[in-house]
Amino acid sequence: MTEDLRWDLEADVVVLGSGGAAMTAAIAAHDFGAGKVVILEKTGMVGGTTAMSGGMLWIPGNHHQIEAGIADSDEDAVAYLDALAPGALDPETLGAFLESGPEMIRYLADRTPVRFHAYADFPDYQPYIPGAKPDGGRSLDNDAFSFERLGKWATRVNPTKMAYPVRGSLMEAINGTLDEATLAEREAGDYRGLGQALAGALFKAVLDRDIPVEFEKRARRLVKDGDRVIGVVAEDTAGRDFRVRARRGVVIATGGFEWNEMLVRTFLRGPLTGPVSVPENEGDGLLMAIEAGAQLGNMQHAFWQQSVLEFKPQHRDAKPNYLLGSDERARPGAILVNRAGKRFVNEAANYNAMGKALHAFDAGTHSYANLPYWLIVDQRYRDKYQTFNTPPGGPTPSFMISADSLEALAAKAGIDAAGLTATVARFNDMVRQGRDEDFHRGENTYDNFYMWGDAAFDPPYRTLGVIDRGPYYAVKMESGALGTAGGPKTNGDAQVLDWNGNPIPGLYAAGNAMAAVLGEAYGGAGGTLGPGMTFGYIAGRHLGSHIPNR
Repeated sequence: MTEDLRWDLEADVVVLGSGGAAMTAAIAAHDFGAGKVVILEKTGMVGGTTAMSGGMLWIPGNHHQIEAGIADSDEDAVAYLDALAPGALDPETLGAFLESGPEMIRYLADRTPVRFHAYADFPDYQPYIPGAKPDGGRSLDNDAFSFERLGKWATRVNPTKMAYPVRGSLMEAINGTLDEATLAEREAGDYRGLGQALAGALFKAVLDRDIPVEFEKRARRLVKDGDRVIGVVAEDTAGRDFRVRARRGVVIATGGFEWNEMLVRTFLRGPLTGPVSVPENEGDGLLMAIEAGAQLGNMQHAFWQQSVLEFKPQHRDAKPNYLLGSDERARPGAILVNRAGKRFVNEAANYNAMGKALHAFDAGTHSYANLPYWLIVDQRYRDKYQTFNTPPGGPTPSFMISADSLEALAAKAGIDAAGLTATVARFNDMVRQGRDEDFHRGENTYDNFYMWGDAAFDPPYRTLGVIDRGPYYAVKMESGALGTAGGPKTNGDAQVLDWNGNPIPGLYAAGNAMAAVLGEAYGGAGGTLGPGMTFGYIAGRHLGSHIPNR
């Protein structure tokens, strides 16, 4: 043994983190016979970013999709993903995802309170690419889950970023199918949808198995005996070491590194200024894996998302809060412009792909041409649509600039006034003609999906609308991310690999803490949680069914 340790706790499997991938790993390890499983959680809450998310999983070939009559095949999925990340996909891990993803969905349905259904008309994010499913089925939505079932533990689940909990599934919320009686019943039972439902149901499965969660234990260092990982040293709130032995193995599922400025500057391809994940995602798992000799992969990529800074905390050590900005930009009467006042992207495109447009580099000025950038809307928009967490017609948020004219708005925001007025005039002309000649917004299934746009209108006017009623508004947007996509590379059994391509005995990774299975591809809603939870399941299954060499 490389060091003499007195263990504070001994277990067969130690899972680091408590998001969707982590809890799935812990549950599967228990059920497949691993013995004693323990979760180490950095904070006093469970759920990680999963609890704050939409909670959807992107799983090609899942049984809900098949039961809904939507045909799929591995060939279609591979063709689609290979087009999104050409030459970047590892056949072994991709094959493991396609095989084990549907298995994981059935397992959760059979053995846990987690309940999914196919969102049958939710299209893949690039529906025009061969192998995509424009009619949906690969993205799975959560049934609402009653937090009353968690008892005293309900307060331990990370809250949503929304102004209030969604009481139904995403499908119910968007379609408005909850009547007043059902809504009252859901509120009385503290039913929650989206990521709250997923995190809550997984946590219930953890509690049902008496899997202990050691709160406020920040994993800092892996312990090795020769080349085998045999445990972890964590740190409590007082800075004291908490040593946990792992007889079978350790699963790193601590999320990405998007809140670690040094790691972001070192690895990412462009600026990341507004992460929307939990601020504890500081790359702890990545740093431990590097020290253990792990091979790294996909480090330049993140799962990009547009965001806005809601507030800057005033007290020391607090982190700023960023709100998601994926809906506002796609509705009729909204555009995005850069500092020259010019549009630069199809505003209804998916958030991950749009993140790459923000990193367009202008060699002439040696700057990012589309950073900073702003959301532009008018009073008609404000009166009709929710703007971030502000209801229609509500008070103007502190982060929103307003002015009676576009010229005055540009002056306040620091945007080129002539460029902005010319852009709005051209956009309005194109809207009236029913065609966005510059970026083809509203010309594919995804653009016109009613989740993002306005279902009261027919395409392309679900996403296209004029901007001509003052006062006008601007919101400075951030180059945000749901999480980073790089980390230790794994094999198809979720085992972390060293630089020679050999598994590091006793070390596994899942979720955003590992090198993303799909590379830079983001297939559809749930493009992070689907692969992440699948590899959590694979890690737990392998730890339970394979006895390590001692």
